[in-house]
Amino acid sequence: MPRRSAAVYRRRRLVVIGGLVLLLAAIGVGVWLLIAKPWASAETGPKPSASSSETSTPSPSPGTASPSPDPSASQTPAIVACEAKDVEVAAVADAETYAAGVLPKLSISLTNKGTKDCTIDVGSTTQVFTVSSGSDVWWRSTDCQKDPSSMIATLTAGTTVTSKDPVTWDRTRSSVETCDQENRQRAPGGGASYHVEVSIGGFTSPSTVQILLY
Repeated sequence: MPRRSAAVYRRRRLVVIGGLVLLLAAIGVGVWLLIAKPWASAETGPKPSASSSETSTPSPSPGTASPSPDPSASQTPAIVACEAKDVEVAAVADAETYAAGVLPKLSISLTNKGTKDCTIDVGSTTQVFTVSSGSDVWWRSTDCQKDPSSMIATLTAGTTVTSKDPVTWDRTRSSVETCDQENRQRAPGGGASYHVEVSIGGFTSPSTVQILLY
């Protein structure tokens, strides 16, 4: 038999060695799969719970009424009427002195001194401005009032509000008998002092505001 060259033997050794390497690699992979079990968490682990958006709400069975909220649970306690101890009323004049021909504009300031909101009738039906000089009453806003009205408002605790639409005193003496007269007695000027009192909703200002007419 002819002798094979050294190159042939080297190729055979490489083939054998290569086969051994592949065999060992296959065995190693099999052992890792048996030990690691990478699918275990997917197959035996707990399944994720449904999200809140996917959770279905059971429907009421036929003949069973769905529960409704208790109306008393959301009701706001009724706001009570204001009391004298909680309300402070004051007359407000748009100036302290008035030149000849300038008419005083009078408003009302209301303060809730209490700790709770309360209701009060702030309509013209309950408003009375009184202008006096000493003990002489010159003018009352109700003497010639037309179409008075009521308006219930909530006065927030700890706040002060002022009427937006002032009442104008025409600087004359008023009475229910002279409402249609054009030449009513005019109040003297020249620095004469007058005092303004106001009441609203049954509450009267504890003090007056002084104004001077020229």
